[in-house]
Amino acid sequence: MAENTLIAGPAPGPLSGRLRPPGDKSISHRAVMLGALAQGDTEVTGFLAGEDNLATARIFGQLGVRIEWLNDERTHLRIHGAGLYGLQAPDGVLDAGNAGTCARLMLGILAGQRFASTITGDDSLRRRPMGRVVRPLRRMGARITGPEDGNLLPLTVQGGRLAAIEHRSEVASAQVKSCILLAGLYAEGDTIVREPRPSRDHTERMLPLFGQPVSRLEDGVRLTPTGSLRAPDAVLAVPADPSSAAFFAVAAALVPGSEVRLSGIGVNPRRDGWRRILSAMGGDLTLTGEARVGEEPVADIVARNGELTGVVVDEADIPDAIDEFPVLFVAAALARGEFVLEGARELRVKESDRIAVMAEALNAVGAEVEEREDGVRIRGVPELAGGAEVDARGDHRIAMAMAVAAQRAGREIVIRNAAAIATSFPDFVPMARALGMNVRWAD
Repeated sequence: MAENTLIAGPAPGPLSGRLRPPGDKSISHRAVMLGALAQGDTEVTGFLAGEDNLATARIFGQLGVRIEWLNDERTHLRIHGAGLYGLQAPDGVLDAGNAGTCARLMLGILAGQRFASTITGDDSLRRRPMGRVVRPLRRMGARITGPEDGNLLPLTVQGGRLAAIEHRSEVASAQVKSCILLAGLYAEGDTIVREPRPSRDHTERMLPLFGQPVSRLEDGVRLTPTGSLRAPDAVLAVPADPSSAAFFAVAAALVPGSEVRLSGIGVNPRRDGWRRILSAMGGDLTLTGEARVGEEPVADIVARNGELTGVVVDEADIPDAIDEFPVLFVAAALARGEFVLEGARELRVKESDRIAVMAEALNAVGAEVEEREDGVRIRGVPELAGGAEVDARGDHRIAMAMAVAAQRAGREIVIRNAAAIATSFPDFVPMARALGMNVRWAD
């Protein structure tokens, strides 16, 4: 199938141009969720119309929320909120597709409803662990059943009265934290989530826009429910996704003579780990036009080619770069010296086992990657050989990372099972080509 296979590289020359990547996927999920639970109408611009976010919108449609699309691209919408207690029991099973954020955060919302519902996902999502959110929800009083004692989808949630808890997460996970905070909107008492180190804070930044304060603690957050959410008066603008920007920034860093400007990128410190790591490797990244969109900091990022050097990744940066490691592995594969990552076992339970799959794919095209239980050791090479087929295993970030790797390969790389790019970045190929990258769908 042509739209399942990418053919990429090598780059014919320097990359150049200016573009704005699509809206932030994480923020787009939360905008729909909070807009649906608020009283009044929430207008959103910059929404990411990828399959993951559209799955969230479809689920709320099944729950009785009307979503009005205001342009053909489905980046501008109006959510006619039902209120915290206005959702309706769905007629059928709720399908989160490939969206782990959707599934895990929805469990927190469904736990507080007055009806039963069942949520599932595609083959990949049904293999991803849900116990990390199911266990604290059960402590709050939720009744959740499913395979492996509720660790795997499909899960049936019998909503009802919830009690607040104090939860201490074993890992820094924004999905766990956000799920519990959303359930906390329906709980009696103060809900507290503590983490070993800070994770993404989009939920905490967005809730006050809907009239729900969140208190920051030294090692976590506290939510005292107000009993309702209200739609913000101002339009809710979604910044450009830093995870999408990272692919083009790394490509520009690797291809000689390149200079690319990426506009309106979210530079929230909890999402900016990739830029800190790439800068530590010697990446030439400049911020300009710094501003705020709602409660989120944004800036333009100018990425230029330069010589990269391997680093030992600071463990404190891992939660802030967890989605960008596939493309950072590509940067490391072409850097001088060694790149070492430890303490990142979370990468094994993403859309694929990203440690194993990236190691296999990069080694197949001439890199030197040593897989470790919780990370990798990568010895940089001057150029990748290419001339091979690799399997993205249905993981969008693997597919796009290998398309970037191909720009510095001696021969083309064929990337199978790449259609999942549509989940987060449907326009990746045309945007990449506009900058001068050599990438196309097979035909």
